Amino acid sequence: MVGRLAPSPTGVLHLGNARTFLLAWLSVRARGGVVRLRIEDIDGPRVRPEATAQTLEDLAWLGLDWQGEVWIQSQRLAEYRAAAGRLVAAGLAYPCVCSRKEVEEAASAPHESGADGPVYPGTCRGRWRSVAEARAATGKDAALRFVVTADAVPFVDRFLGPQAGAIRGDFVIAKRDGGPAYQLAVVVDDAAMGVTEVLRADDLLPSTPRQLLLYRALGLTAPEFAHTPLVVGADGLRLAKRHGDTALRSLRAQGVRAERVVGHVAALSGLVPAGTSCRPQDLLAGFDLRRVPRAPAVGVPFP
Repeated sequence: MVGRLAPSPTGVLHLGNARTFLLAWLSVRARGGVVRLRIEDIDGPRVRPEATAQTLEDLAWLGLDWQGEVWIQSQRLAEYRAAAGRLVAAGLAYPCVCSRKEVEEAASAPHESGADGPVYPGTCRGRWRSVAEARAATGKDAALRFVVTADAVPFVDRFLGPQAGAIRGDFVIAKRDGGPAYQLAVVVDDAAMGVTEVLRADDLLPSTPRQLLLYRALGLTAPEFAHTPLVVGADGLRLAKRHGDTALRSLRAQGVRAERVVGHVAALSGLVPAGTSCRPQDLLAGFDLRRVPRAPAVGVPFP
């Protein structure tokens, strides 16, 4: 069994990240598996160069270790391009020159916009065979979109149970600048890393049907997925600056011990009583994902 931690160096890790990473670590380690680490640093200008080192320090401080080398997505661009090329060659992806504004204007009703933006109506599907051909015809750089022919990709979530897996519209797998989109990069990487379980926050649940389609199209074995609730503020909204400083770096600077933080997020997960201080390895014996509450956890203020 292989799990993974996959932080993005776009900011500092906070209590919500700590809770999700702890559960991902425990889920695999409690069953005798190994955990690998990947830095997802392909989000363009949002990436902060210093954040990778800070992330590694925060994870080590919490006691969340990993096995093997640290995978860096920005060092694997050739692998993503190769995968996208295979999909285009198989007729499963195509160049698209539509801007976001054009996609929004093409939506015929408000309900056609979802969490990831408006549903793409397929304007460019079948028009060109390559990015170069699309550029020559339009003078525009083209993204690549995956062809979606299903209305749903049902799957069983290890935490949430059976999911309908609704999916609408062809989605982007490579950006206009040639860089990979999130959906493609994580599929290529998780398969290459031998990941058998992906535990992540439930805000990423809508991505799962898309990723399952990519696994199938690329002839790869999909992992099992588990989506756990987010940590939120007292207002019920996901953690943000409005809730105060919940960054692990800040807690460390204040002299807060890592055991207090681990105990706090473990208590939010129904694993220990409130006020407990512990290390991740203290939670391995008897760990059961079914003990985690289904509702979002109110994680601030930090006690």
